[in-house]
Amino acid sequence: MLYQNYVDLHLHIDGSVSPTMARILAQLGGPSLDEYTDAELFDMLTADTHARDLNLYLSKFNLPLALLQTPEQLEECTYLLQEDLRARGLLYAELRFAPQHHGERGMGQREAVQAVLRGLERSDFDARLILCAMRGRGNEAANRETFALAAEYRDQSVVAVDLAGAEALYPTAEFADLFAYARELGLPFTIHAGEAAGPESVRAALDFGATRIGHGVSAAQDPQLLADIAERGVTLELCPTSEVQTGAVETLRAFPLRSLMESGVSLTVNADNMSVSCTDACREFLLMTCIYNLNEYEAGSLLLNAVDASFADEATKARLRKRILS
Repeated sequence: MLYQNYVDLHLHIDGSVSPTMARILAQLGGPSLDEYTDAELFDMLTADTHARDLNLYLSKFNLPLALLQTPEQLEECTYLLQEDLRARGLLYAELRFAPQHHGERGMGQREAVQAVLRGLERSDFDARLILCAMRGRGNEAANRETFALAAEYRDQSVVAVDLAGAEALYPTAEFADLFAYARELGLPFTIHAGEAAGPESVRAALDFGATRIGHGVSAAQDPQLLADIAERGVTLELCPTSEVQTGAVETLRAFPLRSLMESGVSLTVNADNMSVSCTDACREFLLMTCIYNLNEYEAGSLLLNAVDASFADEATKARLRKRILS
């Protein structure tokens, strides 16, 4: 019963384009994929589980991003992803994407957000949207635009903002002004931190006021940081398979799940990128349950943590808790 009612709080739209979805998106605006077999498409969209190479992992986003450069493609992808999530038995998901990544053919951020929202509306699967700003140089105005759009569309399923991208090259601490702007706008936020950088990255996200941390596994290296995370009630959005693929963790059996649980930190288990990591939240949950021999209380806590930490309204949370506990 527990294993059929899951919530995914950390799921990238562009990293969850399956080969079947890719062919549909290509027909809506290119590029053509006719020359590729299904096996070749799978290889183009999926990272090697054993590579432990962040650059190789990130290269798998090249094709899906090329297929998500028109409003029609973004809308259709969002709709198809929700239907896929429903078929996999999920109850709720918070999908995220970076609007500034979809302008290669002139589509603006507002148009991109509106397209994804139309896709959300086409499905009755229960999903919300998180808008990602991107680490880098020279895109400060684009990041502020992303946050301003999140504030504008908060009554239309946009529930929070995020910071994603090359964490090791662009340290979290450099984005203090951006998250001061988020606080000014009253936006809840999560931040990718502690995946490609150490505990100092998680500390910066915590100091900014993040209520959730994307990944955050390097926090396990710092007992005082873990204590502070637990005290503040901040939740870690763990993505085990992805974190092995990017080299944040050596193997799934070396994953610091037990030490994190024993620290009292609120944990959730998520997919990150369903196609790039060839997984889903249910599979990640089962992997952690089996590898670490979680009892029913521990497994149930992971599920309920995801509901409690979601950016959904209280009525939605109450409905999800009821489904999980039934």
